[in-house]
Amino acid sequence: MLQVNNISFQYPNQEQTLENINFTLKKGEHLCIMGESGCGKSTLLKIIYGLLDVNNGTLFWNDTQILGPAYYLVPGMDFFKYVAQDFDLMPYTSVSENIAKFLSRFYPEEAKKRTEELLEVIEMTEFADVKVKNLSGGQQQRVAIARALAKEPELLLLDEPFSQIDNFKKNSLRRKLFRYLKEKNIACIVATHDGNDALSFANKMMVIRNHTVIAADTPSNLYKNPQEKYVAALFDDINEVIIDGKQELLYPHQLQISDEGSLSVSVVTSYFKGSHWLIESIYNDQPLFFTNTSSIDEKKTVLLRVQNCL
Repeated sequence: MLQVNNISFQYPNQEQTLENINFTLKKGEHLCIMGESGCGKSTLLKIIYGLLDVNNGTLFWNDTQILGPAYYLVPGMDFFKYVAQDFDLMPYTSVSENIAKFLSRFYPEEAKKRTEELLEVIEMTEFADVKVKNLSGGQQQRVAIARALAKEPELLLLDEPFSQIDNFKKNSLRRKLFRYLKEKNIACIVATHDGNDALSFANKMMVIRNHTVIAADTPSNLYKNPQEKYVAALFDDINEVIIDGKQELLYPHQLQISDEGSLSVSVVTSYFKGSHWLIESIYNDQPLFFTNTSSIDEKKTVLLRVQNCL
């Protein structure tokens, strides 16, 4: 349904921001865009929504061409919703009023039911009558997401949607939100730094570096078969190790202590991670990370074996 055809974009008096970006997205599919800050993730979402004019290339939603402010007095596509990092809420009205802003006043019962449904999705039913200005940043972020969903857009664009939400709320919210989008068959594009957004919920993942796409596949394939360290590092700590004369990329969990191990390392320190310990060590004068069920004394030498190479 969404076709992005070889687009390029450059802000005035700046270096190229995006170059030769191509991808498609079907109805109900979820795409996760990842990359370091400044790589162009947010700019790409603004282009898709119609807030910026591309220098080259075209964008289509079905048969409708997506055009920017040079063509529309009020930019932005009606059948999309875009949740930016500044939220753009109405601070002096309640959470419910913000969510219901775009719902019809001619059908108050339907609007009330829809608002209550979305309050449950963002886990803020008890805050329905609280003014937005009295909410935390994370709570406002959740309200912005709910408001964007009020009229069930065909495509939802989310820019770092969970960046201000506490971890104990983030996991539950993420599950509820993406389950809801799947149930309603709403397509979604998420720009994020968090690999969990991709691994658990996205159908597709795209990595941007140096203004262009360097990897595009399913999250599972990119995790298991990263073509370079940059991609693997988006998911976890990553080690570059020479094994049998070949450089391998290894996540910490792929290295285990074993008397039959071939890698002799000296322990630097241990970090408690809850379900395991992350051990920092030195191998051939370079840092090497591996996991263990307990901490290990500093300067202790241990042997590591590789479970499997990526």
